[in-house]
Amino acid sequence: MDDSSYLKGRGSQIKPANKFLKAEFVTEHIEGIDEDFQVNPQTQVFIEHPRKIINPVNSPDLGMAYSMNPYQGCEHGCIYCYARNTHEYYGFSAGLDFESRIVAKTNAAATLQKQLSDSSWKVSPIMLSGNTDCYQPLERRMQLTRGMLKVLARFRHPVGIITKNGLITRDIDILKDLAADRLVQVMISITTLDEDLRRAMEPRTSIAIKRLKTVEQLAKENIPVGIMNAPIIPGLNHHEIPEILRLAAEHGAMTAGMTVVRLNGAVAKIFEDWLHKNFPDRFAKVWNQISSMHGGQVSDSTFGRRMAGEGNLADIIHQLYRTSKNKYFQGRKMPAMDITHFRRGGNLSLF
Repeated sequence: MDDSSYLKGRGSQIKPANKFLKAEFVTEHIEGIDEDFQVNPQTQVFIEHPRKIINPVNSPDLGMAYSMNPYQGCEHGCIYCYARNTHEYYGFSAGLDFESRIVAKTNAAATLQKQLSDSSWKVSPIMLSGNTDCYQPLERRMQLTRGMLKVLARFRHPVGIITKNGLITRDIDILKDLAADRLVQVMISITTLDEDLRRAMEPRTSIAIKRLKTVEQLAKENIPVGIMNAPIIPGLNHHEIPEILRLAAEHGAMTAGMTVVRLNGAVAKIFEDWLHKNFPDRFAKVWNQISSMHGGQVSDSTFGRRMAGEGNLADIIHQLYRTSKNKYFQGRKMPAMDITHFRRGGNLSLF
């Protein structure tokens, strides 16, 4: 790999065509271009004011019936992220645009308050960021997630959170309040303990030890917390399952989950390019093993199978995971959330 052309701090190295656009900028004849198009883009923030922030989840693979996302796009830049494809609906690329052009929903808290106040709303746990990470770097400044948590706490509404950023500890005050009434579950995503792999695969995320310390800090505050060892990528991180689960349990995690990688839509081309550039010596092995878990393709859209995989390799991975979980999480269980504390309208107006 030519290090001089590699975009440091970014996951995707390309901007694949948006399938919804009829025209695009290309660099087919680079000798005729006066300026360099292959530069590391600065992060741009675009503001959106959606009418709704709570969205129904139609996938039976996910544990909650609703999700909400204060941001679209994610500066973490995880190369495997299935949510990259959603950026095409905004007219952007699923590649570099996904991690450098972030859409912020600045009315997220107010919109959430309005939806929860509606007489037709029936209480059900909501997943905060089922699409892109609600604690990505931009949250430190914009605090949209914190604003939404304040609304949920006032309404006493249950919420599940998944993140790979230690920034969540900033909101321990609100999370403790929610946890007192069994209104919150937190899952910290830990993909690898190998820092060289993390820097390439998830360039702007918290380091592994920081995520483990985050688990520990939340657990000490009696906030229900578990880990997601996901996605499992054969040939890259599958062998780390036992050690990740062991360390997670030692740091206070109550449960663990996993999924295998699937390269849906434009993610396949983005991941293929990244794999070629970062691991040329094992490209064929990793690519073929991913395909073997999805019936000869690198993705599968079938509910119940797409995130678990199938075949001998998938079976081996699941057996390793089950053995590790039985060993390190025996007797541990995430407490169920309680929907009986809901107060429609809350007790005070936020605005």
